[in-house]
Amino acid sequence: MHTKITGTGSYIPSQIERNEDFANHQFFNDNGTPIESDIHSIIDKFKKITGIEERRYASNHLNTSDLAFLSAEKAIKDAQIDPETLNYIIVAHNFGDVDKNSAQGDTVPSLAARVKHKLKIKNPFCVAYDVLFGCPGWIEGVIQANSFIRSNMAQKCLIIGAETLSRVIDPHDRDSMIYSDGSGAVILEKTEKEGGILSSVSASYTLEESDFLFFDKTYNNSITDDNKYIKMQGRKIYEFALNRVPSAMKACLDDVGLHCNDISKILIHQANEKMDEAIVKRFYKLYDQTVPDNVMPMIIQTLGNSSVATIPTLYDLLLKEKIKDQHINEGDILLFASVGAGMNINAFVYQV
Repeated sequence: MHTKITGTGSYIPSQIERNEDFANHQFFNDNGTPIESDIHSIIDKFKKITGIEERRYASNHLNTSDLAFLSAEKAIKDAQIDPETLNYIIVAHNFGDVDKNSAQGDTVPSLAARVKHKLKIKNPFCVAYDVLFGCPGWIEGVIQANSFIRSNMAQKCLIIGAETLSRVIDPHDRDSMIYSDGSGAVILEKTEKEGGILSSVSASYTLEESDFLFFDKTYNNSITDDNKYIKMQGRKIYEFALNRVPSAMKACLDDVGLHCNDISKILIHQANEKMDEAIVKRFYKLYDQTVPDNVMPMIIQTLGNSSVATIPTLYDLLLKEKIKDQHINEGDILLFASVGAGMNINAFVYQV
């Protein structure tokens, strides 16, 4: 018995926010002082570091649960299953439904319950719940679903990663240019076919790292704004990721006796192009190898960082050959990995 992804779907919002759209913003340091650099210099430096040229924002009438539903519909259709046969619906997110006109997150009922409602599923034994695990939330949902299937608690699970980060960003924080909206979903099923999820690893580092990502007030002290926004200690996150993620990736391979040369593609959380490149380079260095060409498909350039949605969206686009010069074949070994708020890390090895 194996567990394999039998269907994928993603929803990419139509509203494009390009880097030049931030040209009228005034950015401040975390101590409230204005950043003196020319705005175009800030934007140019941002692109060189992150690789992001544009990102997507959800339409005003759509919320996170709507995006989750839209990607779920596609995954169910792709898998050609009856949604009534689903045993679990797991939705990974971080802030709930945040209305365009309000900064307050709405998580009651859970987003998974809302998705199940939108799918019109009548079966009460299709259990719907949310995962709050930072950016690695979708991978954690897949790991949990895999455990349910392997323990005979489930045969079919729907795992979704959805986020509308554009509604929790401080317009006066230059890090706001990183974030975007989107949703990706997969169907994970029990099957007799070879491959599927071969191994996984999860870890939470909270002793000194728990506040590397946090919520706080705007950096612009000259205005009255009682809202709180997503904030991060970028340098600490970068160093943490480089020190912890490569070893977690290697642990997954070691668990099933595989080598880095067995990997066809690495699907890593799309947070920062330079950081991802550094993580993968350090991972291959653990084997005294150099990074192969085209091993790490990237979509951050045009889609930005949509947190839990980045990896399922990446996989959906990769499977459907919508990423230039990137494709996968049956039997390929893929390594999925993520890092994010918590600080949390996880990874799994998957054979197509």
